Amino acid sequence: MWRAAPAVAFAAGLILVACSASPAPSVLPSACPTSAPTADQAAAILADAQRAVVITNLGSFTIELRSDAAPIAAANFVALARCGFYAQISFHRVLAGFIAQAGDPQTRTNHGEFPGVGNGGPGYHFDVELPPPGQTYQQYMVAMANAMQYDPVSGDIQGGTDTNGSQFFIDLANLVGRMRPYYSIIGTVVEGTAVIDAIGSVPVNDPSHGLPLEPVIIQSVTIESGA
Repeated sequence: MWRAAPAVAFAAGLILVACSASPAPSVLPSACPTSAPTADQAAAILADAQRAVVITNLGSFTIELRSDAAPIAAANFVALARCGFYAQISFHRVLAGFIAQAGDPQTRTNHGEFPGVGNGGPGYHFDVELPPPGQTYQQYMVAMANAMQYDPVSGDIQGGTDTNGSQFFIDLANLVGRMRPYYSIIGTVVEGTAVIDAIGSVPVNDPSHGLPLEPVIIQSVTIESGA
């Protein structure tokens, strides 16, 4: 369905839309952070956080977290998971053969189509941690969505880079050469990849928008240590 160059530019643009506006107001769990962790806080958070077990209404999958590629983003994800931020949030964008995206708190109470879907966040933004040199977006890799602007031809970054929030996406295919290295990598799905494949195959309202017709809801995210 997607032709390499134009499809990549279009689909990547859809990821960018995720946090292009100010984080939409939302009722958050009281224990949730109000800002991203500092480097020292991130190190402490990630010290006992090796995996994230995500339970959805289609099954569960496990993300092996990475503390090296984007420690602030990974620790922020862990902190939000621990406070229950992701519970009942749905995947609001599924582009077959490309990405499945979630993390908009507005979808906690509205799993269907509504104005501004995909614009919600935790109430704060933080800097994008660009992937290490040579790192590519492999199938089942998990990365943060952002609203960083760049020239579609040259790839040069234009505008601010502080647009990470709560939204993340999972690569549904090997995206080497199909996605520019502008998204913070926080982990890889190592168990339950069949569930990811099932999420990537759900019927959607429109192939270019990707809103699932039947909600795919995150029921819980549990952080596990390596012990």
